[in-house]
Formats: sequence, C-alpha cells, structure tokens
Amino acid sequence: MPDGPPPSAQSLRRVAEAAWRWVLDQVRWQDGPWIPFSTNDSLDGPNSDEAGWDRDGLHSGVGGLACVLAEIRLHRGWTTQEQELADAVVQRLRLVTPAQTDCTFFDGLASSIGTLSALDAPGTDAVVARLAHLAEADGWPQTTITGPRYTPQARVSDLTLGTAGVLLGALWARRTGVPEARAVADHAATVLLAEAEQEATGTNWLMVPRRFRTDDGGVQMPNLSHGVAGIATALALAGADLDRPELVKAARSGAEHLVSLGDAGADGFVVPRYLPPDHNDQDEITYTWCHGGTGTSLLFLALATAGVTDVAGRTPLSWHRRCLHSVRRSGVPARLHPGFWDNDGRCCGTAGVGDVFLDSWHRAGDDDDLDFAVQLAGTLVRRVVWEGPSHAYWRFTEHRSPQPRLPPGVGWMQGAVGIAAFLFHAARVLDDGPAARATRRLDNWWALPPVRDVPQDPAQP
Repeated sequence: MPDGPPPSAQSLRRVAEAAWRWVLDQVRWQDGPWIPFSTNDSLDGPNSDEAGWDRDGLHSGVGGLACVLAEIRLHRGWTTQEQELADAVVQRLRLVTPAQTDCTFFDGLASSIGTLSALDAPGTDAVVARLAHLAEADGWPQTTITGPRYTPQARVSDLTLGTAGVLLGALWARRTGVPEARAVADHAATVLLAEAEQEATGTNWLMVPRRFRTDDGGVQMPNLSHGVAGIATALALAGADLDRPELVKAARSGAEHLVSLGDAGADGFVVPRYLPPDHNDQDEITYTWCHGGTGTSLLFLALATAGVTDVAGRTPLSWHRRCLHSVRRSGVPARLHPGFWDNDGRCCGTAGVGDVFLDSWHRAGDDDDLDFAVQLAGTLVRRVVWEGPSHAYWRFTEHRSPQPRLPPGVGWMQGAVGIAAFLFHAARVLDDGPAARATRRLDNWWALPPVRDVPQDPAQP
C-alpha cells in the first residue's frame, strides 16, 4: 500500500532540481569533469580528491550526467552552466576515445556511445571505430574478470561488462546514424552465438564462458545485468535490426531456458538472483533492474520487438506483464526486513524500477504502471535528505555494517544523478499526461513506442 498521498508534479520537480544542484556541486575538474562515487561533503569532508578509473562511464561517471541532462532538456532549457558541462563531457570523451581499452556498457566505449547520443553530440563514429579496432576473433579484451578462477585473456559475455553490452552499444550507434556499427554488431552477435551452451530447457550463456574458467561454471546470475536475460535481450534486438533470424531464434531459446529457472505462479514471474539460490545470505529473489523482474521484463519487450509470438506457451508481452506484476506485488518500496529494498538508486533500487514502469506506461498506456511509478516517486520524495533549503541527496543502507547509513551516492546507477532523472521524468508525465515525451537511451529504446525506422545501411536498397 502507498505510504503517503500521491506527490504533485511540483513536489517532484522541486526535489529533482535540488538533487541536481547538489550533484553540480560535486563536479570536480581534472583534465575535464568528473564526479566521485559518493561523498561525505555534508558530513566529514570529501571522500576523494582524485578521479577514479571509471570517471567517464555511465555507472558512476560523467556518462550519467549526460543522461540527466537529456531528461532536463525535455523539461526545460539548459542553463549556461549545464551547457558548459555538457560540452566538457563531450570534449572529455572525444579526447580519451583513441586510447580507450575498456569496452563495457557500464564504464567503457559502449557507455560512451550512450553518453554522446544522449547529448546529440558528434564522436560516436570514432567510438565505433575504436571498438572495431579492439575486436578480436572471440570478442573484446577486458580487465574486470581476473584471478585464479579464470584463465588469462578470459572473455565476458554479459550485458554490463561483456560482449552483449558491445552488441547493444553497436545497435544503438547504428540506429543513431553510424552505419559502420553494423560490422561491430554482427561480430558481437556471432561471438555470442559461439559461446552459447545448449541445455535441455533451451540456450544458456555463462557470464564468463566455461572455456575460460578453472571451475565448473561457478555461481550464475541469470537476470539482466550478468546473465542469460541480458544476453538474450541484446540478441533479440540484433536479430530484428540486422535481419538475422538465427539471432532471434537463439534469444527465444534463451528466454525458454530462463523461464525454466523461475517461478510463474500467482500470475507473476521471478527468477532467483543467484544460482544456486543459497549462494549467500541475500534474499533469493529481488525486484531490481540489475538482478530482478524489473530488468528481466525488458527481455520480453525485446522478443516482442523481434516478432516472437510464443515463449513457453505464452506471448512475450504476457511474460513482461507477469514480471511487472511480481514487482508491484513484492512490497517494494517498503523496507520489509533488513536487506530488503535498502537502495533507492537505478541499478538496485527504487528509481530504476520507477523509470521502467514509466516507460511501460509510455508504450502501453496502462494506468496501473503510472500509478505505481508515481507511488515510487513519492517514496523518494519522502526519503530525501535536505542540505539546506536548496540541495538534496539520498543515503542508502547496508544493514550489515556497524554504520548502516551509507554516504550520499552521486552517480547515475547508485546516486542522486539517476534518482533526479527519474523524478524529472515523473514530473513531466504528471504535467503533460499522454503528450509527455520519453527519453530514448541506450538502455531503454526498445521499451518505448517506436518513432522511426532503423536507418538502412548505404549498401542496401
């Protein structure tokens, strides 16, 4: 049940603007702009004076600033400060692209595609060229997965750190006007097909392919960020955009396998965050973008986009609604017990769920989706921490820590940047109703109503 009256557009906008002002105060400058992961500025002093390795990415870097600027641009005109920040982000990414080696959706070249396109800025063609240059026969180099469980030169297949993220970035680059991205997308898709594992229940992909592991495959995370759900999403979209039906077939088979791992009772659908499910002391089921039904729902929209009509006896849109039904009935955003819903960010918490429900409303017009998204926005307004009359942020919780309240997070996935963007979006919807525009991004374009056809490659009629 809602824990307060529905918020007004004015109250959402007030908090969003205050959070954004707080974020702007956190921007540091060192060879361009950067932001810290979190800050204790209002408590005990800043936690970092140097830019991190992930300073340019979407997850916790300046890529997230571009995404909220794209939301603000639909809401109002940019200030001089915001325009200068946007220009500086673009300049920074164009400067580092020629030497960039990280290819990931969260922090690397795939992320840069999302950032530059969010700002309608040039430079995406150079990013695609860099991805093409770095491509090897079995994928792209990575430095995230190391250690004794993995062989040297291990590859990653998943959406946020691996080949599926490169594939999604290349598809988005092609859709935004870079025809050279087709070759990168084709190669990424072919690599993923080669890494597939056939199960009795369908097709599976491990986060790190078995041939690069020294154990038996280890723990699996089958939902969007690191598992079969995210990989199948990218393949379904690629199959539709590149006219490669074998990719759609593989994606559908991946979805069949995913369904076999989950629970479709009580008109819903959930998949454990870990397999085996007793891997640790965390809740077996969560409802987030990264490891829960919110993110997994996006797979079924990708399959519908690709023309799939049946997955395990139901339509993809039926599975999508089941995912959202489970999220809505889960108790979110209440903190039902320690460790349940201690995060209000995009990756693992309230803002990420809310934005997916808003996007679903844009696409299908279901008022239940809008009502739930507004409920989540109201919770964020009630949980905000004010710093004076004009600045605001949020503090998440780690219930196992001696000091459970974490420092204020700054960035897109785990901080005020991503939450502010959701609140701007919700305020615009309350103001404009069905006429409200949605922000099309690297991570959501297939979840929104189509607006135009995919650009054709010049060699095709």
